[in-house]
Parts: sequence; structure tokens; C-alpha cells
Amino acid sequence: MAVYIPPWKRKADAASSAPLDPSSQSAQQASWMSLRTSINGIINRLSDQNIKPLTAKLFGCNLIRGQGLLCRSIMKAQSISPNQTPVFAALISVVNTKLPQIGELLLTRLILQFRRSYRRRDRSLTLSTTTFLAHLLNQSIIHEVLALQLLTLLLESPTNDSVEIAVNFTKQAGMKLMELSPRGVHAVMERFRGILHEGELDKRVIFEIERLMLSVKGQFKDYPSVKDDLDLVDSDEQITFELQLDEEDLDKQDVLDVFQMDEQYLENEKVWGKIRKEVLGEDSDSDSDSDDDGEDDTDDSSADEADDESEPPAASTSLSVVNNTATQKIEDMSAQALVNLRRTIYLTIMSSASFEECAHKLAKMKIPEGREGELVNMLIECCSQERTYLRYYGLIAQRFCLLDGRWRDAFDFSFRENYDTIHRLETNKLRNVAKIFAHLLHTDATPWTCLGHIKLTQDDTTSSSRIFIKILIQEIAENLGVAKLNERFNNPSMAEVFAGLFPRDTPKNTRFAINFFTSIGLGPLTDELREHLKLQPKLIAERARKEQERLLLLKAEMSTSESESDSDSSSSSSSS
Repeated sequence: MAVYIPPWKRKADAASSAPLDPSSQSAQQASWMSLRTSINGIINRLSDQNIKPLTAKLFGCNLIRGQGLLCRSIMKAQSISPNQTPVFAALISVVNTKLPQIGELLLTRLILQFRRSYRRRDRSLTLSTTTFLAHLLNQSIIHEVLALQLLTLLLESPTNDSVEIAVNFTKQAGMKLMELSPRGVHAVMERFRGILHEGELDKRVIFEIERLMLSVKGQFKDYPSVKDDLDLVDSDEQITFELQLDEEDLDKQDVLDVFQMDEQYLENEKVWGKIRKEVLGEDSDSDSDSDDDGEDDTDDSSADEADDESEPPAASTSLSVVNNTATQKIEDMSAQALVNLRRTIYLTIMSSASFEECAHKLAKMKIPEGREGELVNMLIECCSQERTYLRYYGLIAQRFCLLDGRWRDAFDFSFRENYDTIHRLETNKLRNVAKIFAHLLHTDATPWTCLGHIKLTQDDTTSSSRIFIKILIQEIAENLGVAKLNERFNNPSMAEVFAGLFPRDTPKNTRFAINFFTSIGLGPLTDELREHLKLQPKLIAERARKEQERLLLLKAEMSTSESESDSDSSSSSSSS
């Protein structure tokens, strides 16, 4: 058991004792204890009135070395005082903009803590953890996907405790979720209504759900996402982490919570000094004056003492990340970023209320060049999974094709790829895929040159591809009209593109195309093919006549050349 030593006596003992070598273990351990005391003191005094000065004072501590201490102190204080959760979330939002590794570490620990508490059915710890996650969502530190995953898990097998926790989470983060994912909130509320109809919960929980529905009707006006005095960071500067609830290989990094000997103490201390000056400014050293508030609290006095003294050392294990980021580029070969991109695209498509909202969110993701196929394939896959075709997907695809030429090229390539593999799809999926491409064609969102990939012959098509062509052309004709579509197909400048769709190479292929379009009710499109087929015997006869004339001419030339050669040989013999 530790013995309490008053701050004044601790200062006197430190002044009277001989100075220690800063790189020694005893000196580093003493600075570690001072760092822990300073961080705990600041977190314990934190409130919405003094958050700004205490945030500046917190940056006076070595947060890179003490990131584990900071996360543990905040999580402990939040579990004890859940009412102060918005204040702790606001503090983390400021720290996250300067040191994002701290925000990621805190989020990782909160996810692991939620998993453990939910598995153990620890109601109080699960409630405090979800409350913290809700306010981190309000501060745009976590992605809305994590919030929807959490609500889905809580409502999957509803109990009194899980539903009550889900209601509390929805109240705290409802306004932000309505802004980011209205369709997601609608799906969650539908699940709440289903639970009400089941009627298997206590009346107290049922009343909570009914009050939540009233809050939803009022757009969560009683539960603002962020108060004005706690809105300390601009949305453009905030860093959002896309960690998932079922993320694997999450590491709590418990080693950051205990003292470790730093072999590069002086170098790491200089690095933190530069970082601290960048955060607080060049005159940040003047902010480390002692507090004379007259309080006898040990944490306050210890925090002032830590500010008066030299800054605590930095941990080598953490600073290695700071030192290496400028010179070493780490490339992830596990394709986890690609998986996260696909998941985010899918959830954005499925949770948006309108195609304008969905296109806006997807455009803000700034998908890098070369990854256009991920969005295109996900959009077509989502469309094919619907029972009936929804114009929602066609409008999203049209919007992206009109945004940039790279998206038109991506959909053009996807058309060719889907046509080549159309036999793998079921009839319902095939119909939806054909209709989304028909939408792009009749709105001129993509060029009609993609139809040049189709060869409408008996040998080059299958039953699936013929169904695809049928639905595609019928859908275009329904929106453009047969007359206008016929005008498009008979455009002389596009004759080479539609040569495969209206073949004229052999009478067999021409007759097959005519029969196909006639059977699907689009016979007027084949008027020129019919004229061509009528003239085909004459053309064949003319071609045969020309071929015969050419052969006769060739024989005549050969006989003439032979006679000339004979005359030359006879004349040469007579002269001799």
C-alpha cells in the first residue's frame, strides 16, 4: 500500500535530492508516475466549462508516451460518470485531429470492451460503452456503419436489457444517424415496431420504445448530437475511423498502460517537444504555470508539479510510429482496405433514402482511379438482388456516368463483362441487369458503342444471352419509342457498331436476326434487313456473274499470253 506524501513535501524532497540521470530507469519511472498523475488529474477535473483550457493543458503532457494511460483514464472516468460522456467525446475529438493513433486506440478498446460486456451480459458496462460510442459517432470519430452493426446485434435476439440499451443508443446518436443514414434509421425503427408487435418484453421497455418513436417523429430535438459549447472541431478536420464491430485482429495494446524502459529517451523527448510546439504553438512553454487555486486535491497539485518540471519522456515504442511515417511507407497486402471499401459502398447504397443522397455520399468517398469497377460491380450486384427492378439503381448509375468519363468507361467495360458471363445469372437477376443497362442507354448516359459487342447469330448466342438482348431492346424501345429506336439503329455513322446486332454477312444470320426481333414484337426494326434479304438472290446472282466474267477474262488473258509466247519462240527459231 502506497504512503501518501503531500505535494509540498514531494517538491521539497525533489529539490533536496541529487539530480538523477534522465536516461536512468529510476528517473524515467518517476516521470512515468508524474505523467499518469497529471493525466488522471486533468480527466477528473474535466467539464464543459473548463474543457478548452484543460485540453491545452493536456497537450502539455506527453500524449504519445501516455496514450494508453489517457485511454484507460477516460474509459474509467466515463464508466463512473456517464453524464459527462459528451465532454469526454469532445476532448477525444480534439486529440484525434492532432494524434489520430489515440482515437484509434480508444475506439479499438471500446469495441473490445463492448464485445466482452455483451458476451458476459454486463448491462451497466455495455450501457456505458454504447453511450460512449454514440457520442463518438456524434463527433464523427466513428463511421455510421459501426453504429448500425451495433444496433443490429442488440436487436437480433431482443431481451429487456439489449432493447433498453439499443433505445438509449438510438436516442443519443439518432440525430446524427438521421443525417448520415436515414434508411438505416428507418430499418432500425421497423425492427423496434416488430418487437412491439411481439409483445414479449416488460411494459417498462415497451414504454421506452414508444417514447423513442415520439423522439423520432420530433427529429430527436430533445437529444442534440453535439452541443454548441462542445463543438470544438470542424467536420472537415475530423478523422473518421471505419473499424467494424466484427473486425478481426484488434489489439488493445495493453503494453502502453505500464512503464517501459526507453533506450532512446532523449531523442524521443525532443521529438515530442517538436510535436507539442506544432500543436500548441511556439510559446506553449509559457502555458505550464502552476495553479494556485488553493485546492488540496492531490491530483491537481501533482498535475501542476508535472507542468512545472520538464516534460515527461516519450515511449520509444510509440514514437517509432511518428519517426517512421515520414520515411517509411507501409503497404497493406491483406486487401483489408478493399474489403472495407466494398462494405462501405454496399452499406451506403442500401441505407440511402434517395438516389441523390446515395450518389452524393459515394462521390464524397473519392474512390481512387482504378477502383471504379468496385462501385460499378457492387451497384449492379445490389440491383440484381432485388425482386423487381428499382429505378433507384439506374439513376445512381446515370448520375455517375454524367459526373466523369472514367465512370462511363467503367460501365461500358462492365456491360461487356456481364454480357460474356450472363449465362451464370438466374432469370430474375438477368432481367434486373438488362434493365439497368437499358436505363443507361436510353438516357444516353453511356455510349451505344457497347452494343457492338453483341453478335446476334445462332452460333454466337445462348438462351440466356438472347433473353438479355430481348429485355434490353424491349426496355429501350419502351422508353424511346420504336420509331426513334429504329432511327438510332439505322444511323449510317453507327453501321459498324450495329453490324453484329443486325448481321448481313450470310442469309442464315440475317434471317435469324429478323425472326428474333419479330418474335419479341419489334419487327419494324428489321425493315432494312428484310429489304437486304430480298435483294440477296439478286446480289448473289450478280456476284456469281461478276465472278464468271472475271474467270473468263482471266482465261482470255492466259490464252493471249500463251499465243504471244508461241509466236516469239517461232520467230526466234526462223531467224536462227
